[in-house]
Amino acid sequence: MFRSLSRIAPQLITLGAIVLLVTAFFPDFILIGYERERLVGPIIDVLKRGAPVALLAIGMTLVIATRGIDLSVGTVMAISGAIGAWAISSGLGLAPTLALAIGAGLLCGLWNGCLVAVIGIQPIVATLILMTSGRGIAQLITEGRILTFSDPSFAFFGSGTLFGMPFPAVLWVLLALVVTLLMRRTALGILVEAIGVNRSASALAGVNARVLLIAVYMAAGLCAAFAGIVATADIRGADANNTGLWLELDAILAVVIGGNSLLGGRFSIAASVIGAMIIQTIDTGILLAGFPSEYNLVIKAGLVLIILVVQSPNLAQSWRFVKDESRRRRERSYEARKELRS
Repeated sequence: MFRSLSRIAPQLITLGAIVLLVTAFFPDFILIGYERERLVGPIIDVLKRGAPVALLAIGMTLVIATRGIDLSVGTVMAISGAIGAWAISSGLGLAPTLALAIGAGLLCGLWNGCLVAVIGIQPIVATLILMTSGRGIAQLITEGRILTFSDPSFAFFGSGTLFGMPFPAVLWVLLALVVTLLMRRTALGILVEAIGVNRSASALAGVNARVLLIAVYMAAGLCAAFAGIVATADIRGADANNTGLWLELDAILAVVIGGNSLLGGRFSIAASVIGAMIIQTIDTGILLAGFPSEYNLVIKAGLVLIILVVQSPNLAQSWRFVKDESRRRRERSYEARKELRS
């Protein structure tokens, strides 16, 4: 347990520092109230608004752990959201709607996984194909317009509450816990890391890398489908042009801020979702602080750069070198004074 906490300690410290920084500009940021049987406040809003990126980051973490990348998750969000809005507005009911939306995400993940694992296309190229074509598929489903619906049961996934918490926040927390337990309480986590470290060696050791890679990309598609459902249900409409637009970059950034290496291998779901909350806290804090909108991206980029530099392994190694060198100088000075006294 303590080992797991030490793994995410830098991310928790960073998140706490960002919260304190935002509170300095907006003192009411940490206030939480209770209205109409639900918790309200800027922090609760962060947990809700950060749900799509957190959901994407869960799947992206698994993909990156295998030394891959998935640039299509934002587009998969648009496809799943469009199918969900079309199904619910056609009167198919909640269960078929969810099945179709989730099935679309799994199918997109299967497509990416087959291109990477079976055909052997590089992950960045394979997922770029769906990224560029998938949004057109979503536009065909919505016929180029915002497809709205009024079904309250489907809208619950974006704006409903469960035990006083926004349901999107509950969803990403539960999914992160389930995936973490699945990866750490079974051999799947080790196998995923083995593929990321050395796919050829893992195959020689008996790991079915092809099937596992397909499963990982399908998991990313599943997470993207959940994110698409949340985003579509929140606005009660499917916007094929803007749903999930560029969120794949935020998802990758969340994984990196979480300290996971893009070179694959060891990974942490908890660190990635904390990274997603860091990004959303920065976004919310910039808006609450009243900075002009044209500066938002610049300020966000600067803060993220600082975070990544502080968390850089090279910086940590340099700091350890400085401390070791300082210790050696103190020891040499002590020995020199000891010789002079003798």
